[in-house]
Amino acid sequence: MVKLLLKKSYRHKDLKEIKFKDLWNSQGVFTTMRVLGKPPKILFFKNHIDNLFRSLKVYKISKKNIKKNILNLIKLNISKYRSYDHLFRVAVNNKMISVSLRKRIKPKLNFTLKLINYKRIDPEYKNLKYKKILSYLKKMNTSKSDIALYKDNKILETGTSNLLFIKKNKIYSPINDFYKGTTFKFFFKKLKKIRKKNIFIDSLSGYDEIIVIGSGKGVVSVNYIEKPFWKRKSLKNYRVLSRIYQKAVTNCPLYNS
Repeated sequence: MVKLLLKKSYRHKDLKEIKFKDLWNSQGVFTTMRVLGKPPKILFFKNHIDNLFRSLKVYKISKKNIKKNILNLIKLNISKYRSYDHLFRVAVNNKMISVSLRKRIKPKLNFTLKLINYKRIDPEYKNLKYKKILSYLKKMNTSKSDIALYKDNKILETGTSNLLFIKKNKIYSPINDFYKGTTFKFFFKKLKKIRKKNIFIDSLSGYDEIIVIGSGKGVVSVNYIEKPFWKRKSLKNYRVLSRIYQKAVTNCPLYNS
């Protein structure tokens, strides 16, 4: 179970703090941002906020001053005096805004994936319908493993992140039915050579590397998948993407609190 170091909920109309609810499985949206350093930085902050408000519009959550209020609550709950390597989550539904903070777990190099036959509800958006995914993740050591979702034999995303597949130094991503996260969009723009392709389970043996990318995971090389068996053949592109990501971390501006 994830240990929350901070957890607060606020009602929309007056931002009064109320009993905390994580809002999982309610009708709403969320974003999870990596906070690091002292004074703090928030990696890809503007993109996270833009994605969040795009999803709020889709789900028709339009309270008065909602953007201003969310930004104020982030400011209120992130301290410039604390040293961070944490994940800060903002979840919103029609009743409240919830924020929470947890320690970022650094993934291991022997990272594995477990295939699960499931497609998220409205997968193009970061909505809160995560009950089934959380039921799997609660049983796993998430520093060592994650679930990989698939439907109709096509691999889509992990329970927490996006996936890239490498074959002969060419980088591929699934075509649709997954959420294009902030880290994914960063690499898609930075590399300009990620090809869209349906990634079928029975074609996995042809790929040299599988890389997990996301706000919490950063950049992770998958070591193996047990069923069907797949084993990492190289770390070449993982090392390239890791350097690019680390440069973004280093050059991230201070959070303007």
